[in-house]
Amino acid sequence: MCGIAGIIHRTGPGDIGSEMTRMLQSMKHRGPDSSGFALYGPPTDLLVMRVKLADPGEVRDIGWADRLERHRDEVEHRLAKIGAMVDVLHGDQDYAYRVTFRYSGDLKPLADYIEDVPGCEVLSLGHSLEIIKDLSDAESVAERYKLNGFTGTHAIGHVRMATESDVDISGAHPYWAYPFSDIAVVHNGQLTNYHMWRRRLERMGHRFQSECDSEIIAVYLAQKMDDGLSLETAMKQSLDELDGVFTYLVVTADSLGVAKDEMAAKPLVLYESPELVALASEEVAIRAVLGREIDTYDPYEREVMVWNR
Repeated sequence: MCGIAGIIHRTGPGDIGSEMTRMLQSMKHRGPDSSGFALYGPPTDLLVMRVKLADPGEVRDIGWADRLERHRDEVEHRLAKIGAMVDVLHGDQDYAYRVTFRYSGDLKPLADYIEDVPGCEVLSLGHSLEIIKDLSDAESVAERYKLNGFTGTHAIGHVRMATESDVDISGAHPYWAYPFSDIAVVHNGQLTNYHMWRRRLERMGHRFQSECDSEIIAVYLAQKMDDGLSLETAMKQSLDELDGVFTYLVVTADSLGVAKDEMAAKPLVLYESPELVALASEEVAIRAVLGREIDTYDPYEREVMVWNR
């Protein structure tokens, strides 16, 4: 079933870590297996990378801690080897890390090089985007990663019920548009031409970290924008080229967008005011942020909407 949510502050930063936590927790019944956040903090000249070196569900044998330490040291060594000036290598958990560093080169060879470390997966890379996802409900994940103090401008999130894949971090949303900076997607539904688009994007040189169709949407949109299209135009093209039943939210460094397929079978409601826009699979998630009764709007079939900072 799953649940998706998004919020964007139009006039200044907000407490998006706490807000997204409340939105997702109110939809816990839609997805108890994992929770994920794509949060946009203030832009910086530093790159921010979120990386995991293992999955919490892995068997923790005698050598677990030593292997993780070696792999963490190897990540830092590889960053230094390519000339990245590492400011912080901070572990939220023994298997998940946040790295900030200075780097001016191409992101693809950088991400590929880091992911060559055994067990390593780059969850996000950009100047403001941070993707945090883990097993359990949103409140537990937010407490684990200290997200309630996260201030920023916009965010999307996802609660997942695992139906076709394992319960692990790799199957959790959101998905970064590897290797494009600051682009992520959450999605409720299913693409029926997933394999065709995966092969097509792989022929263009893209690689994927999962078998999830949401990752296809993220890379598809990022490639369209890299080719010169606006986010809104790319999203409109997706309605003609991506088949299936779906509603998705996409975020860039300065935008939040939503698209629904031609049947609009997957639910989404939105609230809009001069100060903020909030969207979710259920109205209860928006009320969890605003704390009052609200008037919401249900986007129509084939509707595409984009809000810019």
